[in-house]
Amino acid sequence: MLKIGLFSKLSRVSIRMLRYYDEIGLLHPAYIDPESDYRYYREDQLPQIGWITALRDMGFSLADVCRMTEIGHDAEKLAPYFETRRRELEADAAKTAWQLLLLESARNRLGKEDIMQYNVTIKTIPERYAACVHTIIPRYSEEGSVWKTLCEETDVMRLVPDEPCYCAVTFLDGEYKERDVEIEAWKTVKGSYPDTAHVKFRTLPAVTVASCTFRGPYERIGEVYAAIAAWIADNGYECDGPMFNIYHVSPHETQNPEEFVTEKAPRIMACMIRGAAFQRMRTRPLPAVLLGAAVDGEDGAQGDQRVLRVEYL
Repeated sequence: MLKIGLFSKLSRVSIRMLRYYDEIGLLHPAYIDPESDYRYYREDQLPQIGWITALRDMGFSLADVCRMTEIGHDAEKLAPYFETRRRELEADAAKTAWQLLLLESARNRLGKEDIMQYNVTIKTIPERYAACVHTIIPRYSEEGSVWKTLCEETDVMRLVPDEPCYCAVTFLDGEYKERDVEIEAWKTVKGSYPDTAHVKFRTLPAVTVASCTFRGPYERIGEVYAAIAAWIADNGYECDGPMFNIYHVSPHETQNPEEFVTEKAPRIMACMIRGAAFQRMRTRPLPAVLLGAAVDGEDGAQGDQRVLRVEYL
């Protein structure tokens, strides 16, 4: 038999870990000297510790390793463990690949100040007929399942895309939700079609939005939100409804996040502007949809006492 020190060297497992394996019942010494408390292992236990090490190297938890060593080498019973671990590793690999792509993208953007500049414009999206799916998804990242439902249930209808064709998602919650996200996905189409189990065809009303289109991964959306919020505050508007994304180039067209083209569009309304905001508005042209404007107060009044009253379409 082999003393624990020699067994540790041959198995390349530390004495501390061998003692721990003994404590949890994973691998017991073949013999413990009652007088010296020396631990001894048999030579034929080396393949067993090798199997344990191999399973740990694959990323199996100690709880799973204990169960698998009890099973032995029964391929049929071990198969579910290996399949589950394979799926976990594939998910980890996909996540790592995504993170590397984002890392490279961020590195390439370092020092490029213009990348942070986003152009915000007012636009009115006209009334449109659309195939709509209104549902609740577990989390934002599972938005793709809604598009899958829309496509599967309308595939036989051979929908005719509108011109232009908008593929968009409206986010209906009044806050950021970690779970149970309420959304409505919609695609504008020509013609008339019957409703399905989940897809409802209806006419969406015209809406005026602050539009900002950007190219790049969705993780950059935070910067776009900031640009839109600043523009809305500077130009005398308020958000007046849910925001939606229009996907001009999405994962359906490309797997490269740098090629995504997304339009963020919160619905807006005009508001009363006072003080410093009034001074900013005096120095910049009013939006194209302006119908009329007037100043309440004399020219000699202080800036924070004057109100710019604006009427918009």
